[in-house]
Amino acid sequence: MSWTVGSMALTCLLLLKMLKVEMVGGKVLEETYMRWIHYKDECVKMIDSEPFPQGLFCNRTFDRYACWPDSPPGLVVNVSCPSYLPWFDKVSQGVVRRRCGSDGHWVEEEDGEVWRDMSQCEEEQEITSQELWFKQLMVSFRMLYTVGYTLSLFTLVSALIILLSIRKLHCTRNYIHANLFVSFILRAVSVIVKDTMLERHWGREIMRQADLGEMLSHEAAIGCRMAQVVMQYCVLANHYWFFGEAIYLYSVLIASVLIENKYLPYICLGWGTPLLFVLPWMLAKLLRENKECWAVNENMSYWWIIRFPILFASLINLLIFMKILKVILSKLRANNQNGYPDYKLRLAKATLTLIPLFGIHEVIFIFATDEQTTGILRYIKVFFTLFLNSFQGFLVAVLYCYCNKEVKTELAKKLRSWRMEMEVVCCGQ
Repeated sequence: MSWTVGSMALTCLLLLKMLKVEMVGGKVLEETYMRWIHYKDECVKMIDSEPFPQGLFCNRTFDRYACWPDSPPGLVVNVSCPSYLPWFDKVSQGVVRRRCGSDGHWVEEEDGEVWRDMSQCEEEQEITSQELWFKQLMVSFRMLYTVGYTLSLFTLVSALIILLSIRKLHCTRNYIHANLFVSFILRAVSVIVKDTMLERHWGREIMRQADLGEMLSHEAAIGCRMAQVVMQYCVLANHYWFFGEAIYLYSVLIASVLIENKYLPYICLGWGTPLLFVLPWMLAKLLRENKECWAVNENMSYWWIIRFPILFASLINLLIFMKILKVILSKLRANNQNGYPDYKLRLAKATLTLIPLFGIHEVIFIFATDEQTTGILRYIKVFFTLFLNSFQGFLVAVLYCYCNKEVKTELAKKLRSWRMEMEVVCCGQ
């Protein structure tokens, strides 16, 4: 009984150690488990098929770590390091040892566990300064975007309440702004929920082999997979509300078409279009790449189902952005009263204001995916992508609500009205 418990604990501790290594993801854990199952089956087949020797010997066995053949008494048995180890390439020349006692039983330690030396098969414990720096960097990145999304969430919710509660602010432009705010809110919530579900899925306690099998089962991954689907929908919806903002501004400034009280096309574009891509991506993952939490893109053609519409919307936004800047520049030059520096400053202000509204920053790294970038370029891309995406909602809420003259005027009127009502109530009492 103690042998079984000890061997099971060894296996669980090995896999639990892998879970705690930040550079080893769920994909490696799942592949290691499947290789361990194959290694075990091959060992059991050997145990059942090989003929038994004559005389006194230590029995063949599988101790859930390595496969041991029959052994004459009084010898130290060497077997190669198990091939299922993720770091097997580094220890392929190493061996794990057991000692067969003179009585034909495997030598045990004082606690009753079978003695085994697997020091040559262990992963190197020394962590290089580069690996430590990488781990600290990843932790910092996660803290960065968690702070960014949380700050964006609070500012966007309050900005949305302001836009919807003041009747005089109800118009097509502000309704589009409000839907963009909602898409930012949903994106922030979905990212935070997705991270929580992933941490919950891979961070559960492992005490038995059945716990590990359950963790790697499709049933256990349903929650984090659904969170992944919802997050992809919210990210796409966010981009297509950028697209809606660009189309509306183009129709007003360039096409000179005033679209009032026509919200349905924008609703279909912002909330409906993402479904056309998220549903096929979900089916492709379910039928062709149904592994872990759908967070790893082994087949990039499936990932492009999500990536292409984002790329398309971002490029069209960039073209509209450039066209609108050209129109603004021409109008500023025509109406310029104070010389060149003034309209140049106003053009810069208009440019910086439109960039977060249209999501133009997405174009910078849109062709450089995580799989294509390596080294310092990847860290730079990840930093700017996480920083801009997480704080963008905060910036949009500030520019198009808190710093908007129309909103500030109406909000001041509302506050004065409330103040007067409170004074009447107080004086009446």
